[in-house]
Amino acid sequence: MHFRHVLESDYIPVISVIDDWWGGRPMADMLPKLFFQHFQDTSFVAEQNGQIVGFLIGFVSQTYPEQAYIHFIGVHPEHRKDGVAKRLYEMFFDKAREKGCEIVRCVTSPVNKTSIAFHTRMGFRIDQGTGEVDGVQVTANYDGKGHDRVLFVKALRP
Repeated sequence: MHFRHVLESDYIPVISVIDDWWGGRPMADMLPKLFFQHFQDTSFVAEQNGQIVGFLIGFVSQTYPEQAYIHFIGVHPEHRKDGVAKRLYEMFFDKAREKGCEIVRCVTSPVNKTSIAFHTRMGFRIDQGTGEVDGVQVTANYDGKGHDRVLFVKALRP
C-alpha cells in the first residue's frame, strides 16, 4: 500500500465512491473540491494497485493555529481492517506536530458507533456536550438544527 499527499486530481475518484463507501448515505456534499485544492499538505490518500482505498482531509486552524482539524476520512469497506485509517491518522498527527499544533479535533455523528469506537481507540476523548445520546456526550445542533454531533479532541503532546 502506498500513502501520499492528496492531489487536486484525486477529487473525482474520491467523490465518485464516497456515497457507496458510506452504504449509500449522501456524503459527497460534505467534501467540496476546495479541500483537494487548498489543504494538500495536511491531507493524504492511501492507494493500492493504483486505486484510492482511503483518504483523510485535514487542516490547521487559521483561527486557532495550535489546533488541527480532521474534516473527513474514508476507507474502502474491503480495507477497513487493514490499518489504513490508523496510518492516515498517524500521518496527519505527524504533520500537525510539525506545524506546531498541540491538539487535533474532529466530529462524528452519534449514530456512527464504529467511528466513536475508532476515535476512542486512537486516543481521542469526547468533549463535554450539551446532551447525551445512547450514553455518549453530544453537542446539540452542532451542524444545524437537529444535527447533533460527538466532538473529539486529542492532545498531540503528553
